[in-house]
Amino acid sequence: MEENCEKVIPSNTFYSRYVKRVLDFLISLFALIVLSPILLIMVILELIFHGRPVIYASHRPGKDGKIFCMYKFRSMTNQTDENGDLLPEEKRLTSFGRFIRRTSLDELPELFNILKGDMSIIGPRPLLVEYLKLYNPRHAQRHLVRPGLACFRIIPSDSKTWTWREQFDNDIWYIEHISFLTDVKMIFAIAKKVFGNNDTRANDTRVLFDGTNLDETRSKKEVEEEKENTVKI
Repeated sequence: MEENCEKVIPSNTFYSRYVKRVLDFLISLFALIVLSPILLIMVILELIFHGRPVIYASHRPGKDGKIFCMYKFRSMTNQTDENGDLLPEEKRLTSFGRFIRRTSLDELPELFNILKGDMSIIGPRPLLVEYLKLYNPRHAQRHLVRPGLACFRIIPSDSKTWTWREQFDNDIWYIEHISFLTDVKMIFAIAKKVFGNNDTRANDTRVLFDGTNLDETRSKKEVEEEKENTVKI
């Protein structure tokens, strides 16, 4: 793992200290009320396609690395093999699950996390707890603020990739430049994403972070196939 000890200085403005949290609370509360019919429909569809429980709770690191339960609608069944072990994720992922991942509808329950204060609408995406020990010192500072629904790249870039390095560097940039205007731009980006398609999330194609693959551009499937071919050789 490469070392980078450059200290991150979070934005320290009236907006970042006080207004942002108030807006998070008010917007998430309003969204939950307005979207309550959709949430009810989602619960019914979850019972039909995936059964109980309808909510998937995943432990994720929040502000200062504090662990919290992040809520999402389930996108997979609980099917098991003859030994009672869960089948591989690709076999449990349903067509309905792919749809709600592609449209980000599975993330609607995270509005409750925002209401509680575990998350913010905009902020570094909460990743796996296992990643905590893999970040370099600079990237580890992405936990200086509350995680969010998304932290889109809004700085113009010629890169069409979204590597782990690009994501983490973007997270750090956001932390150092939190502002009302930046959050508004990202909220509009979230809205656009909901009405678009996200095949990477839908098919779970992104390679897992292992601390050494910051610049990996291949899909999970491509990496696994290369490993298999290497073993055969």
